[in-house]
Amino acid sequence: MFDHTYDNPVISGFHPDPSVCRVGDDYYLVCSSFEYVPGLPLFHSRDLVHWEQIGNVLDRPAQLPLPLPGSKASGGLYAPTIRHHDGRFWVVNTNVDGGGNFVVTAERPEGPWSDPVWIGLEGIDPDLAWEEDGTCWCAFSGPAGGVNLARIDPVTGAVLEGPFPTWSGSGLKYPEAPHLYRVGDWWYLLIAEGGTERGHAVSVARARSPRGPWEGAPGNPLLSHSGTGSPIQNTGHADLVQAPDGSWWMVLLGVRPRGFTPDVHVLGRETFLTPVEWDEDGWPVVAPVPERHPAPGGAWHPVQGPPARDDFDGTALAPHWISPFTRPEGSWSLTERPGSLVLHATGPTLDTAGYTFVGRRQQHHDCRVTALVDPGTGRGGICVRLDEAHHYEVEAGDGEVRVVARIGPLSETVAQRSAPPGPLLLGVTVRTSDLVPASPLLTDGHTTGPDTLAFWLGDPAAPGAHPLAELDGRYLSTEVAAGFTGRVIGMYATEGSVAFDWFEYVPASAV
Repeated sequence: MFDHTYDNPVISGFHPDPSVCRVGDDYYLVCSSFEYVPGLPLFHSRDLVHWEQIGNVLDRPAQLPLPLPGSKASGGLYAPTIRHHDGRFWVVNTNVDGGGNFVVTAERPEGPWSDPVWIGLEGIDPDLAWEEDGTCWCAFSGPAGGVNLARIDPVTGAVLEGPFPTWSGSGLKYPEAPHLYRVGDWWYLLIAEGGTERGHAVSVARARSPRGPWEGAPGNPLLSHSGTGSPIQNTGHADLVQAPDGSWWMVLLGVRPRGFTPDVHVLGRETFLTPVEWDEDGWPVVAPVPERHPAPGGAWHPVQGPPARDDFDGTALAPHWISPFTRPEGSWSLTERPGSLVLHATGPTLDTAGYTFVGRRQQHHDCRVTALVDPGTGRGGICVRLDEAHHYEVEAGDGEVRVVARIGPLSETVAQRSAPPGPLLLGVTVRTSDLVPASPLLTDGHTTGPDTLAFWLGDPAAPGAHPLAELDGRYLSTEVAAGFTGRVIGMYATEGSVAFDWFEYVPASAV
């Protein structure tokens, strides 16, 4: 019996390619992280609805080589799979910029996780599945396209048999993201196809053995929102899990596009949850992903999210703080100025990888970010980042505050204001109402972007704050910038040392 309802997405913001496993009454979920470190955010839940980040699988530099120059935005870590087998947790993944496919293991999900064991297979989106006799299969998307299968030793990474091609979908482009399951007397192969954009889909096949022969489900694709009016789009890249009560559930990625046609999404691909039924012929059946749905029966375990304000009083950064490509030990400190995060510039610009940036995912369409910043003799502030070619920032330094917009080949200082020395309150608000027009000379509200980003000297929620600039949010969207990630909002330093006494992120239905 369903006693509660849940809202999708269950993990909002840039948390794509979810993979899930259950151990007893506990669920563990891991997502892609691409160029960000630490890598592969890891979540725990007791009910599939409320998720708490308990760490990152790859939290040591030796585990996650992202060499510079060479690594790129939307490179790094692609889709992971998490499984529990023989008393250990296993995560298999691809680092497209630093070594290829690998396995890491841990006795406890909180870690420590092992150093990578590299697998001699070319491709992406690897999966692990075991037969009862211990035979381990790795399904993956091969370098020439199509889904491949190999028998491996996951302890050493040795390829024991294969790879050989296997079922590769219903004919849509980009068959990828395979997951292999044993359910009853059948092996099921769940894949994504159609590309991770509006044509994204989930399809399934089955066989009596992982070696095949495979038959595709007569109703493929199993799930797609392509061509529908649903506010949830790009649905695909799914994983299955069975709850203790016997019910089946699917986690998958999707996006929530907004704005004038063709609609754009800014938060990235998010994690959604939807129920799975089985028909009389033994095929899984999935209805369109709902915005709200009755929750899994049994346990109901709400969890506390990260506090809105981080005062940086701890000895380590919370696991939701991430940095693009690298975070050298000498680039940040929580002890140099107790109660503050001090960032030391490692690069002079946000336009080229190698700068100092510590941020968190934007997880709500409407939100307010404020930080108390002491630039000293340095320069830094708050940046809303999609990649090195698409970012907005409000920064302090040299006795002034300015707002800078980088949109592809163009960089412009759109506002400047003198500022007194010492700590300053800087703020950013993101709103989805009262949007700025596409151009100052246009008043047609139908051509607006998905949101408006406003930049402030002072607390935007308090009297006396000085508005500096308002910018169209469409230029910080995936459809404009391209790539696989979503917005990350954070602190940076591009000159000298900059201290942040606190950083506050507040979601709002309307800011």
